[in-house]
Amino acid sequence: MASELIEYRPGAGDYAYTFGGRPAVRHVKPGDLISMYTEDCFGGVVRSTADLPSQVCNFPFLNPVTGPFHVDGAEPGDTLALHFVEIAPARDWAVTTTLPHFGALTSTHTTATLQDPLEERVWKYDVDAAAGVVRYHASRSGHTVELPLDPMHGTVGVAPAAGEAKMTITPDAHGGNMDTPELRAGVTVYLGVNVAGALFAIGDGHCRQGEGEVTGAAVEAAMNTVVAVDLIKGVGTPWPRLESDDALLSTGSARPLEDAFRISQHDLVTWSAGLTGLDTLDAYQLIAQAGQAPVGNVVDTNYTMVAKVAKKYLAAVGAAAAYDGVHERLRALGRQYLSSR
Repeated sequence: MASELIEYRPGAGDYAYTFGGRPAVRHVKPGDLISMYTEDCFGGVVRSTADLPSQVCNFPFLNPVTGPFHVDGAEPGDTLALHFVEIAPARDWAVTTTLPHFGALTSTHTTATLQDPLEERVWKYDVDAAAGVVRYHASRSGHTVELPLDPMHGTVGVAPAAGEAKMTITPDAHGGNMDTPELRAGVTVYLGVNVAGALFAIGDGHCRQGEGEVTGAAVEAAMNTVVAVDLIKGVGTPWPRLESDDALLSTGSARPLEDAFRISQHDLVTWSAGLTGLDTLDAYQLIAQAGQAPVGNVVDTNYTMVAKVAKKYLAAVGAAAAYDGVHERLRALGRQYLSSR
């Protein structure tokens, strides 16, 4: 089936705020590439340090996603593969905030204390794509710091099963707001399909993010993003997985944080055992000593942990290519697209 480049830029009323419960905005085929625009988590209305989210945002309509897209032929029990070919800031600025009762170092609605809530404050970053940096400006002094530009998407997912709709801020087995900095250009994400067409959507672009997204917000930005789509028939994926050129990664989203950690580690151990043919405890031992555990978020309705292992360690014990080499094929398709522009 021939590939097609589909360009989609949503209008102001076209964004989704849930995974599930929304009709598709476009039909796409396995092998297609989609060039899309995604708005930032504030819907583009926080544009200066004077724009406090509590005053300019329309709660609970936060974290808009572009989509959903219906993938022809996708059925429950399949796996959707999305390769992020390009993630590029759409503006020369980005914003971040502290919010009352939101974040890792404050009381929240589930961790109630008598201390005063944090002050609501906005920081505006300069985005210098040519130099490959974002510029932090302290809000109460003249200090600035240049940080590497590392664009990523905090939110990607498919419709949940059984007709359920989940707010885009919530990460779970369907994907959602996982907020892992590992989801950058050159990475393929694998999502288990729960409904006909998969109905995937993408949003919440970050120019960069520290692990954990500790304040509850990253360097939030609109993005111009290109993804390549593929479908793995008859193969399920229990939790979102990622693959880069060098590593395999499993995610887990839950509360408390240790359960998210266990989910991600369990998935990587069993995935690795299946790829290598190792006994489960042998795979457990290998991941225990060779693996890493990057943090996604510790602020959302569920927390996200990531388990990561370098492919070279699995190759040393005869691992097969994950999903029969889908990442490599989509990576080649993405490189072909970039070289042809």
